Amino acid sequence: MVVADKIAHLISSSNYISRDLSWLQFNFRVLDQSKAERRNVFERLKFLAITSSNLDEFFMIRVGSLYNYIDYGKERVDYSGLRETPFRKKLLAEAHRFTQAQCQHFVEVLRPMFRENGFVIKSPQQLRKNEKERVNAYFTKTIYPMLTPMVFDNYHTFPILMNKILVFGVTTRNPEDKKDNKKLSFIQIPQNLPRFYEIEREDDIVFVPIEEIIRENIDKLFRNVEILSTNLLRVTRNGDFTLEESDDIEANFVEELKIKLKTRKTGRVVRIEVQEDCDRWIMKTLKGRWELDDDNIFRIPADSLMDFTGLWQIINNREFKDRLPAPPRAVPPLTYPELGEESIFEVLKNKDIMLHSPYNSIEPVLELIEQAAEDPNVLAIKMTIYRLAKESRITNALLKAAENGKHVSVLFEVKARFDEENNIREAQKLQKAGCFVIYGISSFKTHTKLLLIVRKEGEKVRRYVHLSSGNYNEDTARMYTDVGILTTDETYANDISEFFNVITGHSRPSEYTHLITAPKDMRQQLLRLIEVETQNAKAGLPAGIVIKMNSLEDQAIIDAFYAASQAGVIIKLVVRGICCLRPGRPGLSDNITVSSIVGDFLEHSRLFYFHNNGNPKVYGGSADLMVRSFERRLESLFAIVDETLKQQAINILFCNLRDNINAYEMREDGSYVKKENTETSVNGFSIHEQFYKLKLEDIYKAKLF
Repeated sequence: MVVADKIAHLISSSNYISRDLSWLQFNFRVLDQSKAERRNVFERLKFLAITSSNLDEFFMIRVGSLYNYIDYGKERVDYSGLRETPFRKKLLAEAHRFTQAQCQHFVEVLRPMFRENGFVIKSPQQLRKNEKERVNAYFTKTIYPMLTPMVFDNYHTFPILMNKILVFGVTTRNPEDKKDNKKLSFIQIPQNLPRFYEIEREDDIVFVPIEEIIRENIDKLFRNVEILSTNLLRVTRNGDFTLEESDDIEANFVEELKIKLKTRKTGRVVRIEVQEDCDRWIMKTLKGRWELDDDNIFRIPADSLMDFTGLWQIINNREFKDRLPAPPRAVPPLTYPELGEESIFEVLKNKDIMLHSPYNSIEPVLELIEQAAEDPNVLAIKMTIYRLAKESRITNALLKAAENGKHVSVLFEVKARFDEENNIREAQKLQKAGCFVIYGISSFKTHTKLLLIVRKEGEKVRRYVHLSSGNYNEDTARMYTDVGILTTDETYANDISEFFNVITGHSRPSEYTHLITAPKDMRQQLLRLIEVETQNAKAGLPAGIVIKMNSLEDQAIIDAFYAASQAGVIIKLVVRGICCLRPGRPGLSDNITVSSIVGDFLEHSRLFYFHNNGNPKVYGGSADLMVRSFERRLESLFAIVDETLKQQAINILFCNLRDNINAYEMREDGSYVKKENTETSVNGFSIHEQFYKLKLEDIYKAKLF
């Protein structure tokens, strides 16, 4: 059996799907959105750009993590059954297949659509005479002064090529030198200049790539020497690092994190993107320098584009601002149709509210915090923060609250991936204003989303609570689907008060009533809920599980699902991204189906439904079914106990299962297919449309079993 066949056999015989191979399947589904004919070219370019930034992060974090094992001689066995070295080969082969699909789609499908939509991408050679003059003037006045050729030879050290920056590798030779001594120089393209130079014509806009402008004028940087080759390339570096923290976080913790962040710029190279006909001598030099082989080299066709994230400049161009369809206006929450007519404090005294964003606005939460900051009766505000908007109303409200003498406690996650610098800056603002800021708990990342407001009302104190799957970020709330509840229920308030006492002080919780938390016992409690369904099925009672999440990776949970399936439990999973479970494998998971919804919004909400012999238990929250969620994060799931809100959650799951426009079905081998009759169905059902039309009476029609 040849090596490739052995690898394929190991992968297919495993009861689990590789996390990383599953993620690549997810990015194929995102790319599929760029292929949807119902979308215009700007939407399709948007999804292509998203796949590119997704893939960058994948290489920095997941491939970077794999190289942490390889480079330091550590053993790693993937869910596929492969050891680290053969798995690297398989993973990079799949990444090559994806990159090829990206480029082919851009060249063959999208690029021919440009002119009819009012724009083109051209090289300087394709411009009119007066346009060439303008481009050359732009190079001379703006680009040229910023360029710095960096030669590598016996007298100059090898330069540090920055992560994800377009770079030219130029080989030159002194014509007067009798020996064939080639020199290698690098020119990094300034990242603070637009990717394209824009030329407005009567009937369209011409976008000229900055790299082609530099290529056209490269001789101005290498005078009186012979240029042998000019090669565009881009490196991706390992961005995965583990922060070792002591139990008692010291004062210099934030400074330590800032130092760690800098390693992303100089981390191990894990991918080189190069133009298709790149100079062999350069490639040999780079591969030797960075200990890479051909598997790490991604060759981009000449008529494609390197780094599709640059397309955002076209997508967001002022001339095309109306071409990206705006989402419908948010509708009022089902139990708060009179949105904004009275104080949110007064509303919550009488009813609980479920917010389902982006269909419902995050405004009631922002309004609650902003009113709390100004309200003289509010005594304290406590909350957890994972990601904030750049110009955050949350930060401004908390600063105002501190100025007004209220107690403000914030558990701030400064290790939220790629948002670290923004979070550190915002946290330091709050700390300087007198807020009590906690920078994480031991080695755990804070991912839970909780808010508690303490308000004096007459002789009593009332607590206002928000629990959610979504970040306190008004920007992403317009793009992410999330579920949260606002309530004054004392049981929730007691649980959250206890939770904050644990994270801000030295308290060990006993039992929560409505909360399930990690790292305390979330995995164990979920396993117990699955086991109840398993035992009910064995006893001939009705049993069923429906869960919507971002990712499913924890082996103990997967094994429990397999055991439940074999006992007869019907399990319906809606998993946006990574899914390491194999559905529909005979004798293992016959009763499990997995679907994935990828469309106009990022599916970010988590909902858990357990049939419980006709008395359903329903939870929402921040956690996915992953090892990191159970063991390395502060997470929470909250029981949804109000009957109306519970039925709302059931309806959300019901509609997710009905979707036949945005949904894909997972096969037993880990691949995905579009649900039948998606784009052409006269009975098409898209949750991204239906939730804007929902009426309160509609939710009572939803049944999962």
